[in-house]
Amino acid sequence: MQQRAVGRTGLKVSRLGLGTMTWGRDTDEHEARDQLIGFAEAGGTFLDTAAAYGDGASEELIGSLLGDVVARDEVVLATKAGLSRRSDQRSADTSRGTLLTTLDASLKRMRVDHVDLWQVHVWTDDTPLEETLGALDLAVTSGRASYVGVSNYCGWQTAQAATWQRAVPGRTPLASTQVEYSLLARQVELEVLPAAQALGLGVFPWSPLGRGVLTGKYRTGTPADSRAASTHFASFVEHYLDERGRGIVEAVVRAAEGLGWSPLEVALVWVRDRAGVTAPILGARTAAQLKAALDADDLVLPPEIVAALDDVSAD
Repeated sequence: MQQRAVGRTGLKVSRLGLGTMTWGRDTDEHEARDQLIGFAEAGGTFLDTAAAYGDGASEELIGSLLGDVVARDEVVLATKAGLSRRSDQRSADTSRGTLLTTLDASLKRMRVDHVDLWQVHVWTDDTPLEETLGALDLAVTSGRASYVGVSNYCGWQTAQAATWQRAVPGRTPLASTQVEYSLLARQVELEVLPAAQALGLGVFPWSPLGRGVLTGKYRTGTPADSRAASTHFASFVEHYLDERGRGIVEAVVRAAEGLGWSPLEVALVWVRDRAGVTAPILGARTAAQLKAALDADDLVLPPEIVAALDDVSAD
């Protein structure tokens, strides 16, 4: 699999990432193992998790697999802090103390002494930005993280954080930002992507398949084994099951039929090859689903198809 630099840094990752949000909850140890094996065999290196995923269950599962399924130095390990979920209640805290305590807990769960990329999961108004960013500096200077970034920041938040880190002497420049980006979610093109490109940040799109909707699986209903059928993901998916979403999905399906591809491949290749994108993060429930996405690695969309999809998905 092709490798890409993360923004203007020396860090390189595979141009598709493996997301682990469901690991330890909807994806058990056996499926997770098969996913990691298949991902590594395909040349994938970027492994993304967060302390909030399954309240630490994802990180614990990764810790049990690293060194067994794949060597630690063969993956670029990324995690996030600042967001927690307990009993489906979301809580955000980006204070220095909480962030660093969370990082230490993450390292312990994953059985590693450092992560390659550590990201602030969300923006909060409760903590001064310089305090939040100071935690990133401490993580790097203490050897607990090699690179740092942010996640789910809007355009001005991204620009402010990246500019602060570059302007203040001794600060660690941000390497990346992680945001939702797909044919169904193109708002980041207005401000986030231009800010990231101007300031040298890599971009990791999450939900590049529109929370699964762009695969076409919901065209005739809700499959019993899909995320939309689960209690904790139903509202997450239903957001795109509207008239606009249906129109975009049908356009993706038509393009796929014309190319002899799957809708998944069309949607994934579209976002993978957008300007400024480093690596879309794939979140699969099963190894079979992941393989279907990895099979798209060598595909390139014809320019006329890209233009047509751009037009139908424009807000």
